[in-house]
Amino acid sequence: METILSIDRLTKKFGYLTAVNELSFTIEKGNVYGILGPNGSGKSTTLGIVLNVVNKSSGNFQWFGGNVSTHDALKKVGAIIERPNFYPYMTAEKNLELVCKIKGVPHHKIQEKLEVVGLADRKDSKFRTYSLGMKQRLAIASALLNDPEILILDEPTNGLDPQGIHQIRQLIKQIAADGTTILLASHLLDEVEKVCSHVVVLQKGKKLYSGQVDEMVASHGFFELRCSEQEKAVAVLQNNPTFREIKEENNLITAFLNEPMEADTFNRLMFDQGIVLSHLVKRKESLEEQFLALTEN
Repeated sequence: METILSIDRLTKKFGYLTAVNELSFTIEKGNVYGILGPNGSGKSTTLGIVLNVVNKSSGNFQWFGGNVSTHDALKKVGAIIERPNFYPYMTAEKNLELVCKIKGVPHHKIQEKLEVVGLADRKDSKFRTYSLGMKQRLAIASALLNDPEILILDEPTNGLDPQGIHQIRQLIKQIAADGTTILLASHLLDEVEKVCSHVVVLQKGKKLYSGQVDEMVASHGFFELRCSEQEKAVAVLQNNPTFREIKEENNLITAFLNEPMEADTFNRLMFDQGIVLSHLVKRKESLEEQFLALTEN
């Protein structure tokens, strides 16, 4: 698989503060990557470094296997790392014409990209009449004008209402389905879980995990159960090495698995111990639970 971006032990220090600490990961073509972490974890700084707007302290990064200079590589990159900055009294089309002039892109791309982001019918509307979500979609159209191989987005749904959030997320999925690699920074677990195929988890500039979203923690899921003999059930589960952790809350027992087990096997196990279950559900750990487990450890 073709490597779009390779980051090796990247570090950025602002005086005594280390914003990015020995960070390494790789972006492969055709995937949607999320850099996930709370505010101040180094997400935006990392994006700034690879886009040549922030100087690194040490480490390296290479675009497209290092076969081109960073300056030439960035011609194949589309990025939005700040709030959209368009002229408010100009129409969407006129604003994009200016971007075309700066990027050296033919004007016929404007209609095509406005259709991609669902704004073709509002191309003659002035930018100041746009909602926040529409402004963000116009910014994405602007970033797509040069047909980039990778689109970089920093907190793409920040400040949007639920409808705007949904539209941007659907748009990201659509752009990815059309073959563009995407790298986005987000502090929203829900966003990464719904949009990304891969995730890099950061905390205080350090990488905690890098890989596929659904493999972030080697988890076999958990059972939720209720029964009349709760104390006995907890004791049985705590003495069984198949389970790594047992929790109790509001008469609901949660048993986290160390190894695969189906619900019918679990039900039979409890019945053999004289415990009849009134409620049993098997679930997969959410990204939130996996993220909390990572950051706590």
